[in-house]
Amino acid sequence: MKIFSAVSARFTLALFGLLILGNAYSQNKTSTNRIIFGKEVKNAVANPTNGKIRCISTEYEQFLQEKNPQRSKENQFESWLAPLAKKQMATRTNAKTAAVITIPVVVHIIHSGQAIGTAPNISDAQVESQIAVLNQDYRRQAGTPGFNANLVGADVEIEFVLAKVDPNGNPTNGIERINFAQPSWEDVDLESTVKPATIWDPNQYLNMWTVKFTDNTLLGYAQFPDSSTLPGISSTNGAANTDGVVASFDVFGSNDFGSGFILAAPYNKGRTMSHEVGHFLGLRHIWGDGNGDESTNKPDCTATDYCADTPQVGWEHYSCGTYDTCAASTGNDMPENYMDYTNDTCMNIFTTDQKTRITTVMANSPRRVSLKTSTKGTAIPLFANDAELQIEKDYSLVNVSDCASLPAPTNKKITLSNRGTTTLTVVTINYAIAGGTNQVQAWTGSLAPNQSTMVTLLNTASYGILTASIGTTNSSADQRASNNTDTEPFSPVNYNFTNYVFNLQQDFYGSEITWDLKDKDGIIIYSGGPYTDKPSEILPLPALITQNWTLANNQCYTFTIQDSQADGICCLGGNGFYNIKSAAGSTTIASGASYGQLSRWHFTTNTLGTTSFDSANDIYLYPNPTKDYINLNIPSEYGLPKSLTINNSLGQIISRKEVAAASDLSINTSALSKGVYFIIIDKDSQTKTLQFIKE
Repeated sequence: MKIFSAVSARFTLALFGLLILGNAYSQNKTSTNRIIFGKEVKNAVANPTNGKIRCISTEYEQFLQEKNPQRSKENQFESWLAPLAKKQMATRTNAKTAAVITIPVVVHIIHSGQAIGTAPNISDAQVESQIAVLNQDYRRQAGTPGFNANLVGADVEIEFVLAKVDPNGNPTNGIERINFAQPSWEDVDLESTVKPATIWDPNQYLNMWTVKFTDNTLLGYAQFPDSSTLPGISSTNGAANTDGVVASFDVFGSNDFGSGFILAAPYNKGRTMSHEVGHFLGLRHIWGDGNGDESTNKPDCTATDYCADTPQVGWEHYSCGTYDTCAASTGNDMPENYMDYTNDTCMNIFTTDQKTRITTVMANSPRRVSLKTSTKGTAIPLFANDAELQIEKDYSLVNVSDCASLPAPTNKKITLSNRGTTTLTVVTINYAIAGGTNQVQAWTGSLAPNQSTMVTLLNTASYGILTASIGTTNSSADQRASNNTDTEPFSPVNYNFTNYVFNLQQDFYGSEITWDLKDKDGIIIYSGGPYTDKPSEILPLPALITQNWTLANNQCYTFTIQDSQADGICCLGGNGFYNIKSAAGSTTIASGASYGQLSRWHFTTNTLGTTSFDSANDIYLYPNPTKDYINLNIPSEYGLPKSLTINNSLGQIISRKEVAAASDLSINTSALSKGVYFIIIDKDSQTKTLQFIKE
């Protein structure tokens, strides 16, 4: 039997559970020369039969501790959790509580442009099979591989559902596909780049990422829950922009639910995520991450997983069988426990005390508590004809360090999704890039509800801001305007002024921050950092840094800001941020906070003397879509236009007004029927056309 005792190993807010916790550094074995989160990994963490690494939690935790010394240690977390778990145990019964917790899940599929169903861009069906396995395992479902007849086996009473509402309040199938234009990922880069750029609100969603690891021996990992803000416990609460679970694409899902899935035996039954979600919910490895070494027959029978009904185990297991590694303790080992390292077909049990630990975490730990009340897994009313449009971002440019290395622009792509109840057969798409004229492109095909397809927009091989929107859906007005429009900058974006203002709000760790602005020749013309750390995490933050920049005309510039600890400046150590704006403050060129290790922006300057008004890209309408008033933003550098004309989608003039004052840039659209309209701006014999949607 295990006891609730504190151990000294460093653990805390985010425990990555890729199946290799504490013994990675303690076992005296020959090195495999694997580097994980900057540390060398020993043989003992890998399956001796296939070299696969189930979990890298210890290495990840050490990585996080080096980034943030304020992170609470394992003994602090366990000291906080133990009395809460004891209270939970005192009130529990063997009967089901009928208070099943449902957790909304979003799965971010990270790929590099492959077709759906081609590795690593796994199919929707493979994703859905993984959710099914989680429900079998966490509900101990009878008649499934998740059932067991063990007397200490427990129905955890947690269910998982793919999100039905996205962060903008629109319908979703809970699956997001993201082309990062990179074939594989190192663990550190996932933390610094992928997760901060893609995460949905971790207070409302359990975020899962499927990726192709550069080290193909890795299977997955998870971020451990945080403790409360009790006295003596760090209140940093972990990085919100990395909270979730990660798995290799070929272990995400189960071939029990279909054929054609991209899965690799013996990890093809979905138990990698059952294990990792266990870490996300507060469970530790069943052998307590001790110093046992099977190769020398030296078990560690003192380490604990803080669950009294799991047997004392001397080391991890990689296959099923009957073992008794701690003969002095009662009972055989439990290799079938989801928190061991055995093959997928072996795993089938969470115990009652493990359930108590999970229930305690769900009732008390930040970001886990809020998942209990999230409504993102509850469907909202759907319309018959509802097409969703999202522009595919170009993440590759963050790796381009200067303007001279920028690639030639290519035609842009959008993801067209069916969020309605009827099959989409024809959709018209309106779009314009770099302030150019509106273009209309028709998509035809057969797109079932909740399915998506990629569409290449013709004549968009240029730099600048792309705006795209749905015109008609199935030859009629689209019935949901809130997911019809998207805008995305494609570097370098041009701005028609040369005076800028740079603002930097540091967090408490200024020594981690450096930034610079380079001209087209790669010469640094402005720079800053590293700065001074604040002695303690006590508000206020350091004073805002503000600089005025005067840049040469007809130039391309590259702005780069870096954080040496790869956690950005928003989420740990105070809410910092940066931005670059026009001198008048009306146009934002760059901004960020949750950027991980690095954020980079390319932009050009061309004043009105060399660039016409109709190609200006810092003139826009807001709010768009609108229900009543829509406003035209024109930076003061341009002055007021002569007139504004509203046309409908057929080109018919609806209204026209002369502009005499800034107040004339606000237009009442309440009399217009729902649909797509265009505002034609007339200034000095030049015109510019902007599109808006009336809801």
